[in-house]
Amino acid sequence: MRRNIAVIGGDGIGPEVVAGAQAVLETAAPGALRFTAFDWGAERFLRDGVTLPADGLATMRQFDAILFGAVGDPRVPSNRHAAEILLGMRFGLDLYANVRPVRPLLERLCPLKVGGGKVDFVVVRENTEGPYVSMGGRFKPGSGDEVATETDINTYRGVERVQRYAFELARGRRRRLHLVDKANALIHAGALWRRVFAELQSQFPDVTARAMFVDAAAMQMVREPEQFDVIVTNNLFGDILTDLAAALQGGLGMAASGNLHPQREGAAPGGPGLFEPVHGSAPALAGKDQANPMGAMLSGAMMLDQLGMTAEAKRVEQAVTAALAAGECTADVGGTMGTRAVTEAVVRRL
Repeated sequence: MRRNIAVIGGDGIGPEVVAGAQAVLETAAPGALRFTAFDWGAERFLRDGVTLPADGLATMRQFDAILFGAVGDPRVPSNRHAAEILLGMRFGLDLYANVRPVRPLLERLCPLKVGGGKVDFVVVRENTEGPYVSMGGRFKPGSGDEVATETDINTYRGVERVQRYAFELARGRRRRLHLVDKANALIHAGALWRRVFAELQSQFPDVTARAMFVDAAAMQMVREPEQFDVIVTNNLFGDILTDLAAALQGGLGMAASGNLHPQREGAAPGGPGLFEPVHGSAPALAGKDQANPMGAMLSGAMMLDQLGMTAEAKRVEQAVTAALAAGECTADVGGTMGTRAVTEAVVRRL
């Protein structure tokens, strides 16, 4: 069955890396994917004031998956368009699990003395709650008496479903799960996350489950990364820890992610998964043929796997690894090639 994929290049280097990913996906799965491009981003916002169109979510629900580049443009200092497009889709399509695999494809990409072979874990970040829901405000802005508040939202439903998904993911891997929080300081949210964690432990007795404070987790991630298999955490901590984790696998240019609504019995239907490289729009590199497209390619591989095309996903990962091993990569991972040349190198290996 042919799968319909929405493509949103966005801003900066986004369109360049997504073009590379699309070329690789078309080669890995010939005739299996139909791509439809959307011009959502800064250019359209500056032209007609549209960020996420009124029918945008309904349109996206017609697709099997979304391949996304990056958003952010210095011509929009408020970054309003970026927040409304990306967060609008994450929240509006109820993509509650942000999944980021952390594994260097080559040993040399890992900066740790322990070696890249010791780094192989997945971070599951709650993606629709926390302090990113914009519940708060400012009182007396611009004055010496200004007060700003940011409310951290945690619901039982939101916490339970993302933790359940993490337990299920751990069960299919090495059966180890770490809850990362700051329950000793953020006591109310922490109490909810830990109560749910304890409830689910009894349902997954085959998974070794442990809670760890976020500061300790950041230290252990670089000191003893082999202890981690699956990490589950909230929106804010997940955002921070996954950038640290990206450094362990070769930097932001190599990091892939998927925003998912995992289906299970009794769950409300969510939107199609949204797959995006972890890096930003890097406006200074836009149009210079210098951006690393491999994070976007690996995000595409995640998309294939999520769509049930496991063999094709593996082929993409193997082709990217082979190109890296041959030095056919961009400067950030030790090569000298441009975006288009890297794309051609990976396509050749497919």
